[in-house]
Amino acid sequence: MTLSDHQKGLFITFIGVMLVVPDSLFVRLISAEPMVTAFWRSAASGSFILIGILIIKGFSGFRNIITMGWIGWLYAVLIGSTAPAFVLAISKTSVANVVFILASMPIFSALFSRLFLNERFQMRTLVTTLFVLLGLSFIAFGSTTLEIASWKGDIWALYVSIAYAAALTAVRKLKAFSMIPAIPIAYIGAAAVIYIFFDPFAGFAGNWHLYMGHGLFIALATCLLTIGPRFISSPEVALLILLESVFAPLLVWVVIGENPGQWALIGGTVVLCSLLISNLMAFRSVGP
Repeated sequence: MTLSDHQKGLFITFIGVMLVVPDSLFVRLISAEPMVTAFWRSAASGSFILIGILIIKGFSGFRNIITMGWIGWLYAVLIGSTAPAFVLAISKTSVANVVFILASMPIFSALFSRLFLNERFQMRTLVTTLFVLLGLSFIAFGSTTLEIASWKGDIWALYVSIAYAAALTAVRKLKAFSMIPAIPIAYIGAAAVIYIFFDPFAGFAGNWHLYMGHGLFIALATCLLTIGPRFISSPEVALLILLESVFAPLLVWVVIGENPGQWALIGGTVVLCSLLISNLMAFRSVGP
């Protein structure tokens, strides 16, 4: 059976989202200093993508790097910075807090699109933003009452959400370019900066298999989430990405018994339900 482009987009994006789900669990399982974990997360995933591009397209696959301009480099810097920030977020607060805060990314994307792309800010988005902010306030309050949660980690998660939203807004200016070649530059560049300040080989022998597995998952997920959304609508992408916010804390809860706490669950439910309703309304307006 031959799949249509739309079906391929849904399938590729779904697989990409599922490969992101274990990201938080890998960070929890690796027994290393957070920035060492961030180094290997960036270096391994960047190297895997680099090797894949060289095998498939050779050095010509990096031709876009020369012509993508400052917006492309801004995208690379933003994406590169999210790797260590995500690890710091997971290391300083609960996984549930992190993924629920990251679910707010569409709101920041809408704000940046209004500010920098002059796109219309719809009433639906404004109402959704207010409910998401309410949910985030519940999560923030829970961080003061739960031992495994902290506002410091919440701040890092908020940065990842804002930076990634800014990166996606920037790359929309470069629709004619494939941004996959910029990803290994972003990740390996971030690893190089971390290497200046930390020894990444401390405890490598005991964690190498987790480092490599972690990097492979992120590499595959990043590529699939760059390719898949080209064939489906933005509301469909947003709906699929919400799955990561649901499954990631559940996976960590089942595997290592990390209870997210009632306030994180309440706040997360408000955030996810707000975004779900908003995305369903947007999906309905797009039509078949």
